[in-house]
Amino acid sequence: MSAWPTVRLSEVIRHRKGSITIDDTANYKLCRVQLHRRGVVLREHRAGAEIRTKKQQVCQAGDFLVAEMDAKVGGYGFVPTDLDGAIVSSHYFLFELDENRLWPGYLEVVSQAEILQRQIVAKGSTNYAAIRPASVLGWEVPLPPLVVQKRMAANFTRARATVATAEREIAHQEDLVAKLKQAILQEAITGRLTAGWRATHPDVEPASQLLARIQAEKKRLIAAKKLRPEKPLPPIGEDETPFALPEGWEWCRLGVMGLVIGGLTKNAAKRDGHTRFLPYLRVANVYANRLDLSDLQEIGVAESEIEKLLLERDDLLVVEGNGSRDQVGRIARWDGSVEPCVHQNHVIKVRLGLRDVVPWSLYWFLSPYGRELIEEQAKTSTGLYNLSTGKVANLPIPLPPLSEQTEIVARVKGLMERCRELEAEIARSRAHAEALLQAVLREAFAPAAA
Repeated sequence: MSAWPTVRLSEVIRHRKGSITIDDTANYKLCRVQLHRRGVVLREHRAGAEIRTKKQQVCQAGDFLVAEMDAKVGGYGFVPTDLDGAIVSSHYFLFELDENRLWPGYLEVVSQAEILQRQIVAKGSTNYAAIRPASVLGWEVPLPPLVVQKRMAANFTRARATVATAEREIAHQEDLVAKLKQAILQEAITGRLTAGWRATHPDVEPASQLLARIQAEKKRLIAAKKLRPEKPLPPIGEDETPFALPEGWEWCRLGVMGLVIGGLTKNAAKRDGHTRFLPYLRVANVYANRLDLSDLQEIGVAESEIEKLLLERDDLLVVEGNGSRDQVGRIARWDGSVEPCVHQNHVIKVRLGLRDVVPWSLYWFLSPYGRELIEEQAKTSTGLYNLSTGKVANLPIPLPPLSEQTEIVARVKGLMERCRELEAEIARSRAHAEALLQAVLREAFAPAAA
């Protein structure tokens, strides 16, 4: 640390108290502090009549704003010029700076260098619910001459502008890669990706024969009483098929290709009687083409239900949804990494008749067309989105010949690997941008800076 003197904030800032009474006929800007020292932003515009708490504080540009509850997680920042006059509740504290001694931009440099944050942690504030104005006034900061403060603030502002430009470009690149991945899937599931391959492989087994083999296997299992007979699914109408299929492909319903099985209903009875406690998948464990098993919980399962509920490697897992369009129909492939494992009823299990068709089926439901059909099937009359086993079984899926599926999957894997390489390059760019700011902060408070 430099040889600059250290002062308490109480020597250079003042807690400004006071409030206004909200006028029901006026309109107001409400602001808030983002966590992790990411600044003060507009929360919303609201009419006075809609603001229930009629006593509010008024911010001034340059104020140091501290959140009572969230300071312990970086909930403090500076009011920007465009939020001058915005209001905040009494759960925020406003501080005016003595700019003859403490330059606002310099205090921001101090905050971004985590000098303030370290003091909150050192006092154990991560364990209590709120912070008080006296605590803020007790924080200590190094205080160089004002001319040095202004120079440090200017250097940091320039570095942050450079990083912001880089971040915008990084976000643009991430968006392009996301669109590229969707384009790859779209080319794959419509057959355009393998159009040339089909021209050189005219004698492959058509999908109709593959489908017949899948259905024959289901009939065999039903005859052996290993499966229950199912109600026939309706034929697929032209209005359900978003594009024309290449020769040798077939449209079918997902339920024709395999079993669609509901999961375990959570209730107290499951923990009584003859039960085993097993790990189980919840909605929180299943994402789009990704499993998160970091918080895998256990539940009591009746012995009579275990066989039905057990997961097998290559089962497809479909999130039933909670009414949200974005969340419904998230789908992932079970990797068999936890055995035994069961699934909750909000995660629907699809066990396809042939494991060889699993990779293709997953790509279909991750594609834009697949997502569109999932959302169509999930939409309810009330505008919410929810799936059931019946709706999942009813989902249309295009089925290529098995040999073409293998070719498509291999090509998609190769292209997605290239996308992962691009994403890794983008992540390195982001890390470099973040490191630039940290380097500026380290240099600012290095002994030589004095």
